[in-house]
Amino acid sequence: MQYEAKFRNSECDKTESVHSASFLAGLIAVLLCVGVQMVHSSSLTSRPSEQDTIFLSRHVTWLSLSLIAAWVLSRLSAEQVAAWCRPAFWGYVFLLVIVLVPGIGVRINGAQRWLRFSGLSFQPSELGRLILPMIGASKIMSLRSEGRLNLSTVPETLGPLCLVLPLVAIEPDLGATVFLTLGFLLSLYFAGWPLRYFFICGLGMVPASVFLLVLRPYQMRRVTGFLESWQDLAAAPWQIRQSLMSLGSGGLEGTGIGAGWQKLSYLPEANTDFVFAVIGEELGLLGTLTVCFVWISVYLSGRTVLQPLPRQSFGWILGTTLLTQLVIQAMANIAVVTALVPPKGVPHPFISYGGTNLLVSLSVVGLLLGMAANPDRNSILVSQTDS
Repeated sequence: MQYEAKFRNSECDKTESVHSASFLAGLIAVLLCVGVQMVHSSSLTSRPSEQDTIFLSRHVTWLSLSLIAAWVLSRLSAEQVAAWCRPAFWGYVFLLVIVLVPGIGVRINGAQRWLRFSGLSFQPSELGRLILPMIGASKIMSLRSEGRLNLSTVPETLGPLCLVLPLVAIEPDLGATVFLTLGFLLSLYFAGWPLRYFFICGLGMVPASVFLLVLRPYQMRRVTGFLESWQDLAAAPWQIRQSLMSLGSGGLEGTGIGAGWQKLSYLPEANTDFVFAVIGEELGLLGTLTVCFVWISVYLSGRTVLQPLPRQSFGWILGTTLLTQLVIQAMANIAVVTALVPPKGVPHPFISYGGTNLLVSLSVVGLLLGMAANPDRNSILVSQTDS
């Protein structure tokens, strides 16, 4: 009887997971449609030119490539993903190195972060949002199965992160450095890394953070300018002032799609980092709240999709990490646009213009759906301690 009850519960979980997977795919489709519309609208300028349509065509091209990548990854099980962790990591390190080579990497506004192929720009550091959580989850499970999850293995565990972060910081890309660190530590947390080890890591990160701020004075100016803006809006950074004006001018229902004025050469990065402000102006408070509600639904349905997986399996750890990281990025973008945190380039997943971010975000969804599609097969990768 106990076995039959457990079997029925398992079947119910699988059925609920299948329905949630369809619902999750539908939510992502909604965000993608909003993204296509807002990239087109926010790319308009006060002096219309062919460049306005180039943004949309490139976005659609990346969207097509990203959907193909997501479909391919959705065919993989957690076992197959785990097997490719190490080769993917060393391939990622190779890309981070060659992007710094003069003549190969593309330098824009003082930052050398991109590789260019056939008119499309590719940002290798973004791949770390996929690869670092994989290597983190794999490392903890390996140490646990070997019975070596102790304080002496902390340097070994953090080795991949310590190798990657300097390469990204040199570009420089402080935002990517922070998010890559967050994704890696999230994978360790969901994998059950002891909390006292996080405290030790925190002590080590404080001097590193101070060093980065001293090394890059403009980063400190962003922080001080943000703090001053709460006392005097006129002292706020230009992009924050324009962002708040965009949100405020939209009112409850907005000015209508395509009818916003702030994007016409006033709001910087209107089609990338500050596309949420354009949504606020053209779709109003109702539009921004709807986007927030969709993201909440994405997180809840994503957790339901992963529910049939064993809690300490590789698939559950990686899927939960990638899902949480994706939602945190959306929250961070909204926080920057609404002046809740200092300004930093954080694209809005699925909505902002930008090829690599769209590719990685859709790949996250593909991996999540693929690993959850066959929980019986994925349950092979469970740590011996929990099995």
